[in-house]
Amino acid sequence: MIALPTETVYGLAADVTNAAAVRRIYAIKGRPLDHPLIVHLPSAAQLERYAADVPPAARLLVERFWPGPLTIVLRKSDEVPLSVTGGQATVALRMIDHPLARDILRRFGSAVAAPSANRFGRVSPTTAEHVRADLGDDVDLIVDGGPARIGVESTIIDLTGDVPAILRQGAIGATALADALGTPVVARSGGSVRAPGMLAAHYAPRAALVVVEDGTQAEVAAQLRASGGHVAELILPDDPRAAARSLYASLRALDTQDFDTIVVALPADNEANAAVRDRLQRAATPALTNAEAYRFLQRAAAPSRRSRKTPDR
Repeated sequence: MIALPTETVYGLAADVTNAAAVRRIYAIKGRPLDHPLIVHLPSAAQLERYAADVPPAARLLVERFWPGPLTIVLRKSDEVPLSVTGGQATVALRMIDHPLARDILRRFGSAVAAPSANRFGRVSPTTAEHVRADLGDDVDLIVDGGPARIGVESTIIDLTGDVPAILRQGAIGATALADALGTPVVARSGGSVRAPGMLAAHYAPRAALVVVEDGTQAEVAAQLRASGGHVAELILPDDPRAAARSLYASLRALDTQDFDTIVVALPADNEANAAVRDRLQRAATPALTNAEAYRFLQRAAAPSRRSRKTPDR
């Protein structure tokens, strides 16, 4: 069991055909057994080894975006155990764009199952130090490949339906995917195919994360401080790529300072910010115990957060 660097986040990797190792991934992370793992290939040439059917659309995306931060969901081959796919007949496949990890996989010669190298539901790791802080001695080896250059998980696109569908937002957006395919791409949050990162609550820091619309952050933070909270404000860079690259590291850094609440403003609602907005909304705590602060937040928070019940994390 090793932790590998990727261009997105660090992954917890095991031989995809080793049932005991795959079970250990789930145990270490505390991950539900029906939550599928992404299978990382050493080369695009092995696509047909792990997918039962490779449509022309998949070949177009592989040619354009692999290696890179794009995961493609296809029908699985018999080579992929159901334990890896959460019991589904589909498999999520990716080819990492990190020179160190690619060399390791090339030498290994076959695919690995590799979710993010952190406890389930928590902030993903973007450095080797994050992995050590989360998993400690539960990991046999941590390969230090430096900070992840993208910083959020890969885009996941499902090609098993009638219309290509994005299941998880990432660095590669709908416009680029549609241009490559020559057909529209939709975003889907539900459906018959499960994929990593689709849970309503995920990517959460230990502190309560309060997500607000731009322009209300300072006011909300002041209100919470007046109510007795130890509150931090997370200021994201204006550049979408820089915001994605710094997001998880910033949340982790604030968590080490024992804040009970972190307030952050959603970046502008556009395609470039889609991945960061998605991660923040899934990580957010929609309700606070302080009734007055909660009523204030109901007025100031993003509309998409108002109807959410407190998740069981």
